[in-house]
Amino acid sequence: MGGCAGSRRRLSDSEGEEADPAPRPPPQDRQGAHWKNAVGFWLLGLCNNFSYVVMLSAAHDILSHQRAPGNQSHVDPDPTPTSHNSSSRFDCNSVSTAAVLLADILPTLVIKLLAPLGLHLLPYSPRVLTSGICAAGSFILVAFSHSVGISLCGVVLASISSGLGEVTFLALTAFYPRAVISWWSSGTGGAGLLGALSYLGLTQAGLSPEHTLLSMLGIPALLLASYFLLLTSPGPQDPGGEGEADTAARQPLINSEAPESKPGSSSHLSLRERWTVFKGLLRYIVPLVLVYFAEYFINQGLFELLFFRNTFLSHAQQYRWYQMLYQAGVFASRSSLRCCRIRHTWALALLQCLNLAFLLADVWLSFLPSIYLVFLIILYEGLLGGAAYVNTFHNIALETSSEHREFAMATACISDTLGISLSGLLALPLHDFLCQFS
Repeated sequence: MGGCAGSRRRLSDSEGEEADPAPRPPPQDRQGAHWKNAVGFWLLGLCNNFSYVVMLSAAHDILSHQRAPGNQSHVDPDPTPTSHNSSSRFDCNSVSTAAVLLADILPTLVIKLLAPLGLHLLPYSPRVLTSGICAAGSFILVAFSHSVGISLCGVVLASISSGLGEVTFLALTAFYPRAVISWWSSGTGGAGLLGALSYLGLTQAGLSPEHTLLSMLGIPALLLASYFLLLTSPGPQDPGGEGEADTAARQPLINSEAPESKPGSSSHLSLRERWTVFKGLLRYIVPLVLVYFAEYFINQGLFELLFFRNTFLSHAQQYRWYQMLYQAGVFASRSSLRCCRIRHTWALALLQCLNLAFLLADVWLSFLPSIYLVFLIILYEGLLGGAAYVNTFHNIALETSSEHREFAMATACISDTLGISLSGLLALPLHDFLCQFS
């Protein structure tokens, strides 16, 4: 029952003939399938977001220098930038790291905007294969690039990989026990932590940024292996899968008595039904947009400007540590669903906006005396962002009928990307303003 070939044929079958119900597998088989799917979705979350995170961690290196052809193996892993504004107290790059953020997120935004219009109904296997190829291409292109422009093209490939994968795998969770949402979210948090930590650790150990990126080519291969070899075939099963006592008490976004859906079933939804589902999702989409707008305005608009000169860490090292601590907070909170569930995600949005206001005031006034206080605030920022993500999708899965769940999950994933895109667009002029007048 765990054969992947049968699973992929079923997922990509557009005609969807009804098959006779299969006999319920024995308990030991169900337990084995549960763990295969749990590990599978955790690895998919890890691999899907890994290249995206690494590109953001490498943003300062991508922009701080251009490599001369034929001189790759001798690049200092922590170069002294030549394009900085040395007269600025912020030690600014000539281009904000928000430029890398935009290259890393705008293609994802386009993909997620297309998802509700039918992109998520394309066969799953070709989408996963495309995602893996783009991830590998991003590492290779940035590693061998000799200019910022070509490096940004590699970042775009990472964005296509991550966006296409997230739309695909979040929609796929609709056909497995709801517990896989927690595993997927934990895996995406793990990607943040391991991606940032591996880039920080390898470059701190003396490996050049180019060789660091090439060493990560095994991640796209692991993505493909997890999907094609590990996941079991999604059959008729209890989508709750967790014995949640409060499920019946929740009001669904759409009341429906429709039977359990199958992959691709949301293609039968009318435009009126899709609009109704979308309106019901807004109370989760809007807070998540605000959370991600605030935290990525901090990450790509303020991290580079939160520069402490009198520390043992260089500017590039400080930036990498900020990224790593943020991702550590995200990983911890995205893995916390079993012990902490939050219904009112708007509270997380409010706290994250307060974080943004506080750090923006510090960038302007420089009142924080120590980089370690910034480290704590950034860790807290990551905790808020991860909690908002995992609780938003868990709440949507709880409150959406099975008939609409695939469409709802694919649609709601626009939230974080929209917030990140807006933050990148505003962070660019902020960077130029502060660096010019500081």
